[in-house]
Amino acid sequence: MAAGVKELTATEFDAAIATGVTLVDFWAPWCGPCRMQGPILEQLVGAVAGRATIAKVNVDEAGDIAARHNIRNIPALLVFKNGQVAQSFVGLQRGDVLLKAIEAALK
Repeated sequence: MAAGVKELTATEFDAAIATGVTLVDFWAPWCGPCRMQGPILEQLVGAVAGRATIAKVNVDEAGDIAARHNIRNIPALLVFKNGQVAQSFVGLQRGDVLLKAIEAALK
C-alpha cells in the first residue's frame, strides 16, 4: 500500500470523511479483486494529492462501518464529499473511472 493510501479504522473513519473529498475502498485481504484494486488506488494518489484523500477500510476489522454504508459486496468504493456519499461503485474499477468521480466531487 502506498504511503498516500490511508488505512482507516472504525474510530478514525467519521473524522476522515467529514470534510473534503475522500475515496474509500471497502476491501478484505482474502478478496482477489480487492487485491487487484490496490495498485490502481496507489496510482491515483499522485493525481489527487493535496485535493482529495484515498483510503481503505478492511471490512473484517471494521464491519460496523461497512454495515452502516450497506456494503454487501467488495470491493466497494465510495466517494465522500463532506461526509456524504457522492458516488459509489461495486467491483473492480479502472483508475480513470475513479479519477473522474473524484474530479466531479471536487467541483
